[in-house]
Amino acid sequence: MSTGAATGTDPGATVEAEASARRGPTALRRFAARYRRQAPGEPRAVGYLYILPALAVFGVFLLWPLGQTAWLSLLHWDGLTRATWAGADNYRDLLTDPELRAPFAHAAVLLLFYAVLPVAIGLLLTAALTRFRIRGMTFFRTVLFLPQVLAMVVVGVAWRAVLAPDGLLNDTLRTLGMGGLTRSWLGDHTWALPAVGSIGTWVETGLCLVLFLSGAQRIPRELYEAARIDGAGPVREFFTVTLPGLRAEIAVALTLTLVAALRNFDLIYITTSGGPGNATSVPAYEVYRRAFETGEVGSASAMGITLTAVIFALTMVVTRLVEGRRR
Repeated sequence: MSTGAATGTDPGATVEAEASARRGPTALRRFAARYRRQAPGEPRAVGYLYILPALAVFGVFLLWPLGQTAWLSLLHWDGLTRATWAGADNYRDLLTDPELRAPFAHAAVLLLFYAVLPVAIGLLLTAALTRFRIRGMTFFRTVLFLPQVLAMVVVGVAWRAVLAPDGLLNDTLRTLGMGGLTRSWLGDHTWALPAVGSIGTWVETGLCLVLFLSGAQRIPRELYEAARIDGAGPVREFFTVTLPGLRAEIAVALTLTLVAALRNFDLIYITTSGGPGNATSVPAYEVYRRAFETGEVGSASAMGITLTAVIFALTMVVTRLVEGRRR
């Protein structure tokens, strides 16, 4: 008796099943395989339920006001009387009116003081501190990071006193016999913006240094030892070991400092109020002034939306550059 008859199975059916198995998985098997490849745990839809409360808060307190501001930017409105349609006029004025373009130019200058200089100084100090051991490193970090703990209003009031005509800086210059260099730092058209920018450099340098020192601790010491064995000097060691190892920290530092420079309001308000004239006016302060002092709500909204777009674009560029280098 044949094997198929002994087992009660049809030999033809067995051959067909084997051929079907060889042809590949059925639709059910493909579905099961696709399900197994998904992440374990709850279905994805349940995950959205977990973040729904946060999304609701985000939408009510950020997205909805942002949408309202975008709508107001298309209107001529003084905040009291009936609004009239403006279309793209407010945005067109940002491109054609020198008075409206000036705050963005000033913000571009502050990017140098708030972002470029602190990152450069932080990298320089990190390179020195990783090559040479210095006692009291914890105290050194704490002192440099202290400006980040202080409220910007306190920082503005303190530096306004330092930079006053009879302040500490001018008194020090007179004591050193350099009285010809004294001036009203915050009241001079030429020096007011650099003076405010130097405050930003003082504030942001500590943040950059702490970020870079934390990142430098993750770099294996063997890399430094190998570079020194190969005869690398301080400069080559920095560019071949320290700088590549701090790429992520540099991206974070640039993002934080760029945002701080572009949304700068409280420091300008406390120290110069946009003066002298409009020499230190920046977009965030100009939004406040137009919305609450001159009654140009539509223009202020257009400037606010434009500032948001600029901040978003710059942060995306920094993120893309870092991720591109990683790939």
